Amino acid sequence: MAENELKSKILPFVLHNAISFSGKVNPKASMGFVLKHLPELRKDAKLVLAAVGGIVESEISGKSVDDLKARLVEVAPDFEAQLNASKKEEVKGPLKPLRGAEKGKLCVRIAPSPSGPLHIGHAYGSLLNFMYAQMYGGEFILRIEDTNPSNIYSPAYDLILDDVKWLTNGKVVNCVVQSERLETYYKYGRDLIDSGDSYVCDCDSDNWREMKAKKAACSCRDLEIVDQQTRWDKMFIPVVDGGYSEGDVVVRLKTDIAHKNPAMRDFSLFRINDHAHPKASGATRVWPLMIMSVAIDDTLLGITHVLNGKDHLDNGRKETLILEKLGLRVPLYQHWGRINFEGFALSTSKTRIAIEQGEYTGWDDIRLATLRTLRRRGYQVGAFSKFAAAIGLSPNDKTVSWDEFWKMVNSFNKEIVEPLANRYFFVEDPVEINVEGMSSHDVSLAMHPDFVDRGNRSFVVGPKLVLASKDFKTLATSRVHRLIDCCNFTVDENGRFLFHSESYDEYRDAANRGKILHYLPAGASNVCDLEIMRMGHKIVKGSGEVGLLSCSVGDIVQLEREYFARVDRIDSESGKVWLWELHN
Repeated sequence: MAENELKSKILPFVLHNAISFSGKVNPKASMGFVLKHLPELRKDAKLVLAAVGGIVESEISGKSVDDLKARLVEVAPDFEAQLNASKKEEVKGPLKPLRGAEKGKLCVRIAPSPSGPLHIGHAYGSLLNFMYAQMYGGEFILRIEDTNPSNIYSPAYDLILDDVKWLTNGKVVNCVVQSERLETYYKYGRDLIDSGDSYVCDCDSDNWREMKAKKAACSCRDLEIVDQQTRWDKMFIPVVDGGYSEGDVVVRLKTDIAHKNPAMRDFSLFRINDHAHPKASGATRVWPLMIMSVAIDDTLLGITHVLNGKDHLDNGRKETLILEKLGLRVPLYQHWGRINFEGFALSTSKTRIAIEQGEYTGWDDIRLATLRTLRRRGYQVGAFSKFAAAIGLSPNDKTVSWDEFWKMVNSFNKEIVEPLANRYFFVEDPVEINVEGMSSHDVSLAMHPDFVDRGNRSFVVGPKLVLASKDFKTLATSRVHRLIDCCNFTVDENGRFLFHSESYDEYRDAANRGKILHYLPAGASNVCDLEIMRMGHKIVKGSGEVGLLSCSVGDIVQLEREYFARVDRIDSESGKVWLWELHN
């Protein structure tokens, strides 16, 4: 922007700021006021500060407040009304306000590659972007970046979309697949060639890296545009017809070859890759690198804010250079600090190999941290949303251990599922006992202790009942033990189980008080069979309350004195229920 144009643009803001402070101006404070209302000038902050200084000298110094008000009316008669109209509507939400975001105009995206389904590492960034879109009434786009044919797992397209639908409660309106937009990338790639802002380089890659390290340009850079156009066209020709082979050439953007950051020196935009692609025609061989396709898509799809990790800082700078050379709009980039998940095995490529080799049963194996596994165990999206909000869009790096992460997420998840989960008894590896002298008892237990309107679950238990083997093995003799909401018993030296009393008070007041136990009636007609998938891929079996057969798949239940679990499958005919462990 020319100096005179810049001064004209910011003059009303500087005058208004001076009037607000009785004719006194702090140039830096005035610049802050300008940038608050004209955020697109942030990249030219030094020029703005210089322009403010010039305005103070020529328009402010020695002038009265009345003079300044008259001057403001002269240069911008409707400035006050425009300023009030431009004030952002207050946005409330779980996250801090987003710089430069406007209600109803925000557009953000997430951009996974189809190497596998999403895992817990994706949840934070995905939900952070989605929550901002919700806060501002904006748009959230899923863009699958599949321009590297060598690293594509075909089922991942559907797996990723399904995962994102779960994270967003089905509010994914726009899903874009980059391999379907190749002609768009080619158009802008050719524009850069035609304008002389990029070149096709056939230098040996090792030699080129050495030259770049020495801040030296290669000979390809200075070829005539017509020669570059010929090389560009040749990239699309099959080898058998005289075209280049894979690895022969790359397209590079012309930048500052002496840039202090080597990553910014003439970086690559396109290359040839003859690997088969599941969604592109066999004739497709020219592929944009992520930098190129991302830059084009972010501007054409209307992305206003790119929110991602600090590891993408250089990528943002590269994308800005591309867009500026093409004369296209540049989105606002904002980055969160690196989150190092210690102890997490998150590589989808390695996991895919392990699945193929039979180490895991699939993408939802309970030992994995994929979103598919966590959904199957019963985790709620709200728990991960609370984690994302707690971390926020902070630039500070963080290291999160496996234990710390799950402690936090499990706490958030428990807040959500605890009120929902009805209670049931589960007896693992049941052992039958006979309590001598015990009469039949009608046992009535609350479905949930805090919600009496849910009613009770009831069963009849007599002298023959079952205990979990782990409890059975640790019952001390000559102590008073209690069956929850039923009665008390003792175990004599001969291993006999003897009725002692009924009330809880008698158990509580006993000097030789023993264990409190959950239990179930003996006999198949009074219980159902349970099979539970536990962490570590350990399967445990036992008996559960027959009421579990009336649950629905997906219900979260709490196995009393054990853990929360999700109902995974029910077979009413055989009287069997399968559960997956959630957490304590």
